[in-house]
Amino acid sequence: MSATLLEVGSTDGEGVGEIRNTTVATRSVVAAAVAGNALEFYDFITYAFFAVYIGKSLFPDHTAYISLLMSVGVFGIGFLARPLGGVVFGLMGDRIGRRASLIVTIGLMTVGTLGVALTPSFASIGIAAPVIVVIARLVQGLALGGEVGPSSAFLVEAAPAGKRGLYASWQLGSQGAGVLVAGIMGFIFSRVLSHADMLAWGWRVPFLIGLLILPLAVYLRHAMPETLHVRPKPNAAQGNRVHKAPGKLLMIAVGVILGGTVSTYVGSYMTTYAITALKMPVSAAMGATVAVGLFTLVFSIVGGWLSDRYGRKPVMLWPRVVAAVATVPAFLLLNAAPTPFTLVLVSAFLAALTAISGAASLVAIPEAFARRHRALGLGVAYAIGVSIFGGTTQFIITWLIHVTGNAVAPAWYVTIASIITAVAMLAMPETRDAST
Repeated sequence: MSATLLEVGSTDGEGVGEIRNTTVATRSVVAAAVAGNALEFYDFITYAFFAVYIGKSLFPDHTAYISLLMSVGVFGIGFLARPLGGVVFGLMGDRIGRRASLIVTIGLMTVGTLGVALTPSFASIGIAAPVIVVIARLVQGLALGGEVGPSSAFLVEAAPAGKRGLYASWQLGSQGAGVLVAGIMGFIFSRVLSHADMLAWGWRVPFLIGLLILPLAVYLRHAMPETLHVRPKPNAAQGNRVHKAPGKLLMIAVGVILGGTVSTYVGSYMTTYAITALKMPVSAAMGATVAVGLFTLVFSIVGGWLSDRYGRKPVMLWPRVVAAVATVPAFLLLNAAPTPFTLVLVSAFLAALTAISGAASLVAIPEAFARRHRALGLGVAYAIGVSIFGGTTQFIITWLIHVTGNAVAPAWYVTIASIITAVAMLAMPETRDAST
């Protein structure tokens, strides 16, 4: 699955015998590392699309509003388990190995997704239905919280010299792929199935389709090489250590992740925003999700490539500065001309900025941590950032629009978050030429 030449060397100062390699990760190995992240965002968007049907099917339906509220609330429960997953599987990845951690998380993800997709309706089994779904969402959250740290650490360590940014960018690119496929599925199912069919069985099918990638992911992860104790050959470009104290770096990393997380989840909200605030038809609004997914996929890879060429810090910082300046004008344009074209244009523009910056961030953070803290450090920082800011973003912007009566309120939230993140990015060290 990968070509690896190992050489035994001396210890590296971290108390671990150095094993040098020239690991060349194949496409299948990269796919194995990022499959969980792709499923995470596929699941997120799919659940959001079909929340109204899930609510009516699996929760008490005294009123449509209450069943929907319970459905969305249960989705949010998944965020609660992410920090725990980041700690548990980050520690496992740093002590036992990246591969072992990723095998366990993909197994848990399979169980959780099956739980959501196959739970009988409330009409069939009563209160057991929402209980099962809550447990399934907690299992999913635990697994997904543990995905990012070990998989990002693996990509950084398995990448050829000078291409760590490009390889690690697939972590974020896979999220775009998940959003893109979910958007396409949402569009297709909303067009071909009736409301009755969607309620009876249609909402389950996209989850089952997502499960199709899991057997392949499990197989590929079993064949992954282990990179925990592997060191690259030293060279002129890779000889510096830039590691800060883990606690201080963790706080900086959460700040770096904050802005991208808020921007990502505002982007995920654009379809709902188009329907509720701009009064667009559902079929037109779906274009926002497709645009966000496609541009996240493409520009994540661009961001990773640029960070290898020009450094992590400028590539993650300047798009975030542009987002702080340009998001409000972009939303003003969208509200002045609420057409499908402007919706796609604004969604794609903001997604591209987030992807370029995010790709550089998700390689800079694990590079900045010492190897013995890498999976845990990124895993916890990402889980905290996503749990606090990702889990609350859509609630906050919905509330802001309601209390202010201003449809541009989400843009101001992105702007504030981007300013905070830009400050955190200034505190990050430049890691492109750092030893891994």
